[in-house]
Amino acid sequence: MKKVLGPAFFDRPTLTVAKELLGKFLVRRVGGKTVALMITETEAYDGPRDKANHAHRGQTPRNMPMFGHPATIYVYFTYGIHWMLNIVCGKSGYPAAVLIRGVANYAGILRSGEMNGSPTPSRNIPTPFLLNGPAKLTKFLKIDKSLSTKMLGKKSGLWIEDRGVVIKPRDIKRTPRIGINYAGEYAHKPWRFVLKKPQP
Repeated sequence: MKKVLGPAFFDRPTLTVAKELLGKFLVRRVGGKTVALMITETEAYDGPRDKANHAHRGQTPRNMPMFGHPATIYVYFTYGIHWMLNIVCGKSGYPAAVLIRGVANYAGILRSGEMNGSPTPSRNIPTPFLLNGPAKLTKFLKIDKSLSTKMLGKKSGLWIEDRGVVIKPRDIKRTPRIGINYAGEYAHKPWRFVLKKPQP
């Protein structure tokens, strides 16, 4: 049974949301076509004390969505070439979000022709099909700044569903976040969550 996750799911501590998003499905609708991929990797960014957080030094035009309502979409540009997808968590005014770092197709239902930019034209995408990088998934799912500040939901064309996949604690690996060596002691926080053994 499919259940669309609303603000109540995201109105919780960021680390809790980051962990519990594993096994949920990121769903994207573009041009009348819908693609659903299981979330397999996340990172938590939690509040102004977190030196890896974009809002560490306060609110700016760039990080403004992080101060919004839970389930707000925050998309930012990095390295001059990549879009990164984040979902705002916790209470309004508290800057926290989860970065979606990886998704996969474990049901074998995604076909390469469903969206432009597929890596395997004219063939079914194999199972499993992994997008193990935040820039890879935004490119494939056509996620860019036009979605930033919008709410997750079918109206925006981007939402997250619970499809009943059960993830056991032993199937989750926790590590430090990637690419944040500048963040001092926060560079070592085990706030990255990876699905070791995805369930079909």
